[in-house]
Amino acid sequence: MHQIVNLQGKELYVEYLLQDKSKPTLVFLHDSLGSVQLWRDFPHKIAEETQCNMLLYDRLGYGKSAKMSAEERPNNYMEIEADVLNELFVYLEIENAILFGHSDGGTIVLLAASKYSEKIKGVIAEAAHIFVEEQTIAGVEAAIASYCNTNLPERLAKYHGDKVDRLFKAWTETWTRASYRDWNIEHFLSKISCPLLFIQGELDEYGTLEQVDKTVEQVSGLAEKFILPNTGHTPHKEATDLVLIKTIDFIQNILKS
Repeated sequence: MHQIVNLQGKELYVEYLLQDKSKPTLVFLHDSLGSVQLWRDFPHKIAEETQCNMLLYDRLGYGKSAKMSAEERPNNYMEIEADVLNELFVYLEIENAILFGHSDGGTIVLLAASKYSEKIKGVIAEAAHIFVEEQTIAGVEAAIASYCNTNLPERLAKYHGDKVDRLFKAWTETWTRASYRDWNIEHFLSKISCPLLFIQGELDEYGTLEQVDKTVEQVSGLAEKFILPNTGHTPHKEATDLVLIKTIDFIQNILKS
């Protein structure tokens, strides 16, 4: 099912595959420059192997969803996105979900698992952030230079159309402004009681392994980390087979429990 869903005036592009009502829905949340299309066939392979339902959507301002507001993005924007995800659950009548989020999406799934624990049966957080590091800011600044000096805007326009400048500005200006240096979601982590898998590339240019360790230490449910050597910020693209095997095994263990 492909459709535009209107949630309180927010028009979101949604793809929903319903295979078995008795099974959880796998929900994939893209990163700060991502979209449904940029996941390629990664979610479909996991859904096919586990026979779970599958939900993908473009967050507001991305892909085929409507443009985001031109106003300054608030510091708690990812918490707001977790609330939007819950609104989507209500709209689609989803009460049993396993979340997979990359980068910003990884942070959003952690927040959703904390705030809406009764609906979340498991979380895979890939390259998520729970606080701001100098390495994160340096990575964003490098992306800004790339946006100004390469064909990155044109490459992103293939997926986001005329929304590219606005979404790129929202991402970079938020993470580099002084008031965002104190952003931290560690106080949410103790309320995460479902199984958690944290996937991280050892060479992630946007965050250190401290993001992983502090998350795994503070959640209240079972948690494990999967660290990939010689891998950067996008393990599901750089080490696809390894991430698929680990993710499918993690989900199948949840299904057995």
